[in-house]
Amino acid sequence: MNPLLLGLLAIFLWDGYFFFNYIISLFRNYRIREWEPKVSILIPAYNEGERILGAIKAALAQDYPDFEVIVIDDGSGDGTFEAASSVSDPRLKVYRKEHGGKARALNFGLSKASGEVIVTTDADSYLEEDALRELVRRFYSEEVLAVGGQVRVEGGSFLERAQDAEHLRIVMFRRAKELDDLSVAPGPIAAFRREAFERIGGFVEDVVEDYATTKVLKGFGKVVYAPSARVWTTMPRSLGALWRQRKRWFLGDLKNLGGGFTKDWAFLLLGDVIAFLDVLIPPILILTGLWEFFVLWWFFETFTMFLPTLFEGGRLSNALLFPMIVWFWAAFYLTLHIYGYVRLLLGRL
Repeated sequence: MNPLLLGLLAIFLWDGYFFFNYIISLFRNYRIREWEPKVSILIPAYNEGERILGAIKAALAQDYPDFEVIVIDDGSGDGTFEAASSVSDPRLKVYRKEHGGKARALNFGLSKASGEVIVTTDADSYLEEDALRELVRRFYSEEVLAVGGQVRVEGGSFLERAQDAEHLRIVMFRRAKELDDLSVAPGPIAAFRREAFERIGGFVEDVVEDYATTKVLKGFGKVVYAPSARVWTTMPRSLGALWRQRKRWFLGDLKNLGGGFTKDWAFLLLGDVIAFLDVLIPPILILTGLWEFFVLWWFFETFTMFLPTLFEGGRLSNALLFPMIVWFWAAFYLTLHIYGYVRLLLGRL
């Protein structure tokens, strides 16, 4: 067979595997437990004076009977503390500490929390009103130590739409493969048993504290996914800001990678091979006049994004533009990962 078509087949098999497992997951009931423990919502904030009020109001609007909201101003130089303190609600506590980074701010908040379950969100993120309830329901047994929810991206620019489409793709992957074995409980929407922190000494102080904390917790119990718990967050609006954010994340992830085919190194490298094919094959199909295969690729990528968009509440235009979006992300991450691998080989992580 033509090597070009073999590469196209590899893309179809890789994406199709996760897509069909996602479809199967939609008809499979995941385990839940109906209980209502007290919850403490931690919101670390650093120079978020313009957005902190939205995060606080969304947290206080939760459809849940017993919770508190704790804002930790991590030594901000703007009006974050004053803005947060302007909200009058007995469920809200606002503290200020010297700047020490997100993980230390979370651990400070943890020391002030009284909830049996600890939920984290970000100062630029807005929880949907049933997010708390959906997170708590997924603690279906004592072995579940943490739960992660669905992150979505606000904004209408191409870059913001691309990031929302990226997170919808993550939703598809997590429903397909990580419902009961989540790789990371994301900082903008995660829940933890308080007793779990007693085992590990709090949030892990790392540049990617959510991934590092998740990895340590999985040595003691399970971390699962709550697909119906959703948060809307703001993301970089320029390519430079996006590169800096994802570089920090990826270099931090590289320090924490382990083994296993479906996780970590092998999975990462195999994904890079598919990204290389995603970057290379569509332009070559055009240049060689194989338009029927290019149209097939376009239709396939659109279709595999359409159903997650339909079921998870995404934008239809994102699905229609997804072939362009997937090509952008393939090129972006392939470049980022090569950069990271070079830094790793040079011992400069």
